[in-house]
Amino acid sequence: MAFEKSSVFGLGTGIYTLPDIAAILNLPHAKVRRWMHEYWKVHFGKADQIAFSDGTGTELVTNFYTLIEFFTFYQLRALGVTAQKIVRAHQVLEDVYKTAYPFATSKILTDGKEVLFKGEVGDIIRADETLQITIKEVLEPFCKKIEFDDDSLAKRFYPFGRDSEIVIDPHRQFGQPVISNTNILTETVYNLYRGGESTDLIARIYDLPTTQVQDAIDFHRHVA
Repeated sequence: MAFEKSSVFGLGTGIYTLPDIAAILNLPHAKVRRWMHEYWKVHFGKADQIAFSDGTGTELVTNFYTLIEFFTFYQLRALGVTAQKIVRAHQVLEDVYKTAYPFATSKILTDGKEVLFKGEVGDIIRADETLQITIKEVLEPFCKKIEFDDDSLAKRFYPFGRDSEIVIDPHRQFGQPVISNTNILTETVYNLYRGGESTDLIARIYDLPTTQVQDAIDFHRHVA
């Protein structure tokens, strides 16, 4: 199917450089750069679809949904699904879900061999050209770090899981990591800590629990 070509950005879409994606998803920069050029720009960003990125080289940027699709792509590859099957499934699921970002939906499931998704009647259907119904037990969504909206599209991403106070929310601070339920950038907290301020003082400055301050520090220590 054809999608209306539009800008990669809009209100609440977030803005992410390739280093941002690598840091948030804890992936090597070279891998993120290769995937963006080999898959998103070549296979998923066709001329008759929307643009998945903007800019070139070190100035290339993308949006929140593509960030989530990177996460899904990585999870599928880690589970042993081949890149060829992932690309094919993405193309099929675009038609099924009528979205250019099918890997950012809550309906993606996997058995480690094929990419699967929930069908209209709750069956698990193999995401290839044949759309054969697969007789398999319904699998738990593997995107447990993602919060979805009522339309099953990714809404927020928790890089350390729901137990952490760090969230990637495209409606807050252009999608950069913030402390949950605030507009406080984790980088701001971390820079104060690196400058010699104690966690207790930072917590008092921003009226935060020390656990949230520590989560922000731990996040940047992890991605450094």
